[in-house]
Amino acid sequence: METPTKLIGSDDPINPSSTVVMSKHLISNFLEHMRFPILLAFMALELLLFLQRWDPVFHLIPLSCFLVVFMLGPVFVWKAAGHVYLVDFSCLKPPDFCRVPFASFLEHASMIGIFDKESIDFMAKILASSGQSEETYLPPALHYIPLRTDYEESIKEVQMVLFPVVDDLLKRTGISPLDIDILIVNCSGFCPVPSLSSIVVNKYGMRCDIKTFNISGMGCSAGALGIDLARNLLQVHKNSNAVVLSTEILSTGWYSGHERAKLLLNCLFRMGSSAALLTNRKRAYRQSKYRLVCSFRTQKASDDRAYSSAIREEDSNGKLGVTLKRDLLQVAGEILRTNVTVLGSRMLPFSEKFRHGVSIAWMKYFDKLAEIYVPNFKTVIQHFCLPTSGRPVIREITKGLKLGKLDMEAALMTLHRFGNQSSSSLWYELSYMEAKERVKKGDTVWLLGMGSGPKCTSIILECLRPITGESSRGPWVSSIHRYPIVAD
Repeated sequence: METPTKLIGSDDPINPSSTVVMSKHLISNFLEHMRFPILLAFMALELLLFLQRWDPVFHLIPLSCFLVVFMLGPVFVWKAAGHVYLVDFSCLKPPDFCRVPFASFLEHASMIGIFDKESIDFMAKILASSGQSEETYLPPALHYIPLRTDYEESIKEVQMVLFPVVDDLLKRTGISPLDIDILIVNCSGFCPVPSLSSIVVNKYGMRCDIKTFNISGMGCSAGALGIDLARNLLQVHKNSNAVVLSTEILSTGWYSGHERAKLLLNCLFRMGSSAALLTNRKRAYRQSKYRLVCSFRTQKASDDRAYSSAIREEDSNGKLGVTLKRDLLQVAGEILRTNVTVLGSRMLPFSEKFRHGVSIAWMKYFDKLAEIYVPNFKTVIQHFCLPTSGRPVIREITKGLKLGKLDMEAALMTLHRFGNQSSSSLWYELSYMEAKERVKKGDTVWLLGMGSGPKCTSIILECLRPITGESSRGPWVSSIHRYPIVAD
């Protein structure tokens, strides 16, 4: 019996050149866009032959050409572009000794002697309205008095959050570290030397020709962005496996000053990490959970106001922290609108595109106060993983996309149970839906990542097989029965 390791192992021929792959993409895209005009041309030719009363045998020529283009065209497109599969993923459940109830957090903050009463009161107010529960986690370095935010403790945190999810992913998929061809690690605030990817390669003894990448400074969008990068690499490197690790090292990001705009991150960001295995091997189809349908990225860093809406900088006393400005929600709405517009043009049915286009034209030429029709994404997408930046953000995105309460449940419950885990939060949401057994074969899932820059990344997944038994493993194993929790 063939083992999972052989199913997606690394025993296939060398990769093709990027030039060949690019030419195939150009041809496949041309065919995909020209199929409808070709159909019209064939119909016109059939009509001409009929009017000229030619021999009936001549009618078979355009019909045969039509069948060749429409039957072999999709096969050629599939071979040219190739499929990328998400085999499985893993999320960290932090150890119980890292749990930080609100009372413990505030007592600890007052005992370390760096915050005044106004700062403590402000953080208490933020915690109470954040949508988090009393069960979120902070790394051990932030449990000490005084805090241990030095380099050595940060490395220990890296090992604590990354190694367990890699171990679990290898166990789930049955592959060996030697089968991994591409490794992508994202962490915004901590960039050690050697790099995070080198730390993982050294720990697991990976191959010397493995392609490694480090993503930093990308904020909460980095989890989805890492998947987009892996997808692009797998379109070039044939018969390869890619692992994407997402986390945030909190011990280096703690702000010890008094500016309220920087204190927010102390209250909202919590411990977490994820690991995902992607592959372009055809034999992985039956083992994989999902197929990547498409990915799309937009950003607004060229706009000064947007660029400065979330920025890491020093305060007046030289204390480093991330400033979140008041217009962040508006900036997020603008970048989301751009991303959704392009994504909708690719995925939505013609009826939804038509209604959206007509509403824009009506507002522009007839009624300036008319509302633009928001396309119904639920016609093509069944599940939504939204940014867990905070309860107000989740609700605003839900409102803007005309989604329902069930659609934002995974995001709200992930925020409640684990807090904002930055780039790995989307995977906790997907894990929540799997634990609830809501994702069915054929369903599509939208992973929406938004982060500093600002930038927005959309990942669309299609479920390939029934997903069951996830409630007995993963981060929700001891708490899924308590959710959903009704919040104000």
